[in-house]
Amino acid sequence: MVEAKIGVQAMMLKEKFEELGPYQTLKKIVELGYHAVEISQIPMTPENVQEIKQAKEDFDLDIASLSCVVSNDGAGGGNDDLETQFDKIVADCKTLGVDLLRIGMLPFPNMRNLETVLDFTRQANKYAKDLKEHGIDLYYHNHHVEFRKYDGKFLLDIIAEECPELGFEVDLHWVQRGGANPIDVLDKHAGRTALVHLKDYRIGEIPEEAFQALEEEDVMTFYQAFTNIIEFAELGQGSMDYKPIIEKALDTGVRYLLVEQDMLYGRDPFDCLADSRDHLIALGYEDLF
Repeated sequence: MVEAKIGVQAMMLKEKFEELGPYQTLKKIVELGYHAVEISQIPMTPENVQEIKQAKEDFDLDIASLSCVVSNDGAGGGNDDLETQFDKIVADCKTLGVDLLRIGMLPFPNMRNLETVLDFTRQANKYAKDLKEHGIDLYYHNHHVEFRKYDGKFLLDIIAEECPELGFEVDLHWVQRGGANPIDVLDKHAGRTALVHLKDYRIGEIPEEAFQALEEEDVMTFYQAFTNIIEFAELGQGSMDYKPIIEKALDTGVRYLLVEQDMLYGRDPFDCLADSRDHLIALGYEDLF
């Protein structure tokens, strides 16, 4: 079994990629102690692909996975689409030595109802089959919407049934946010999960404006603020008990555990990554960096 490696999800570094370029951004990631990166929402121009390739070679850096969307519907976050760029995506994977490709989310239009979800699963399963012919496995990254139930089944489980060729990238924060148990989800999809996202789940402060609204007897405005104070957090800065979750992920054979933080609340992403690194080391996972 391949030993798992802790890495970084590049989405949180989009501005750094634009400011410093891929090579220098990846150099900084390695200097922080990470030696794997998942590329997402970074334009895969020929120039960027070559810089990523050079960084991979110069810094002994794993490119854990690349990102894509199924169709060109304008909601892909800048990722290439399988519908019109299949050959390019395969070529980029080959150039960077990548055999894991991931779909970052269920497309917004497909969230409408179960039938629109099933439209997506048919497309995704077809492309997963096509990619396997090139030695590339396709994975699906969840958010919280996959824990809506249809006839007593989580949407994630329906996707699993309808897409037998598809693997999973389990985002543990979004599992928790969807009200499910991360350990149970990892256990249920053991053998199909090669990647996980590590980020914490924090309850933030009720803003002062909400209390001002309350004083003006605007209870609904206060209540909306009260029910929307969930924040993304650096590992160790929230409420998730990551030691048993990571142990379960390792037991199920995941290849990469990728640190991610969707919103940084004004902090520098490198500082956030340093804090998360320190927490993982404190938990005893220094050997996975």
